[in-house]
Amino acid sequence: MMTCNEMQTRMADLLLEPEADALVLTKSVRAESDAHLAGCTACRHQLDELRATMNLLDSWEAPEPNLYFLTRMQVRLEEERAAEPASWIERLRARLMYGSRFTLRPVAAMAMSVVLLLGGGAYLGLSGWDQTPAPAPTPVVHDLQALDSNAQLLDQLETLSNQNDD
Repeated sequence: MMTCNEMQTRMADLLLEPEADALVLTKSVRAESDAHLAGCTACRHQLDELRATMNLLDSWEAPEPNLYFLTRMQVRLEEERAAEPASWIERLRARLMYGSRFTLRPVAAMAMSVVLLLGGGAYLGLSGWDQTPAPAPTPVVHDLQALDSNAQLLDQLETLSNQNDD
């Protein structure tokens, strides 16, 4: 015997495809569902209510949109924009609700770009990113520099030696 909870899970299948025997509901499941519905008035009442709702939704037709709706809406918005609000709070509320004719997006984008450029430049200036470290001399360069300094030392010693001989 099927419980009410099991019937709740199968109620959508019974509702949407009442004659389906092939895929969703096998014949044994269909027979169990019918037996449960015959014995349980609550489940039968719920299935009948769902069928009535589905029939009502099937017969409902969406209303046709009014052809002049957008025109009337635009006129109403223009009237609200043109009306002078009573206080500064009302003016602020009207500006936020209805907007203005001129958008501030380009000005806000430019201000944000300037702030980002200034902030990024200040960060780079404070962090020392513009100072590149001097590369470490390679061993060959170091040896050549040592030999050069030795040659200069030898030249100086020779100069001193020549002065003492004179």
